Amino acid sequence: MNAFNTALKFFQDCGLFIYPSILIMALGVSIAIERLIFLNRARSQNRKVWAKVLPMLQGGQWKEVQSVTANSDAAIGRIVNYGLTRMQSPGRREDFDAAMEEGMMEVVPRLEKRTHYIATFANVITLVGLLGTIIGLIKGFTAVAQVNPAEKAELLSASISIAMNNTAFALMVAIPFLLIHSFLQARTSEIVDGLEAAKMSFLNLVQRLKAEQAAVR
Repeated sequence: MNAFNTALKFFQDCGLFIYPSILIMALGVSIAIERLIFLNRARSQNRKVWAKVLPMLQGGQWKEVQSVTANSDAAIGRIVNYGLTRMQSPGRREDFDAAMEEGMMEVVPRLEKRTHYIATFANVITLVGLLGTIIGLIKGFTAVAQVNPAEKAELLSASISIAMNNTAFALMVAIPFLLIHSFLQARTSEIVDGLEAAKMSFLNLVQRLKAEQAAVR
């Protein structure tokens, strides 16, 4: 109970500015959880779909691959499907690459969506905490000027404590938010790099199989 009472007193001492800070924290945590779940699911789906279609691609089973990727929600499925659709008409490697790049332009923004808000919230909550500190100090010094000299030290100490609590809470939220933002960005980059690698593998397979078919003819 001592820890609970200490935390409760801490929030009570922060004043009104703790409420916007708590709201920002709740929004940031919600976005972080949603993004983490989304990115983990996207990475898992990409691995499953690629493991399924790669043997088909190596065997030149284009129709089977298109059937799998057409009904897939995975990012890699969309990109491969773009390339297979473009393969239905004659073209060079650059044409297939451009078609798959179009798929990348559709998929990547979905992976990066809302992640930048977490860094923004970290900056905003820091500024809100500093604003709460400044307002608290202003009120404290104003109140000190109107009390008896014997009460000034105690009142000033309490006012400074309340003001500092706002900054402390803001930093306790902002620092993890920045770390979470970096982690989510790294996870997103990992998925995008995997998509780029799969795209290059697809293009190389298409080029090799077309060369083999041309040699047979």
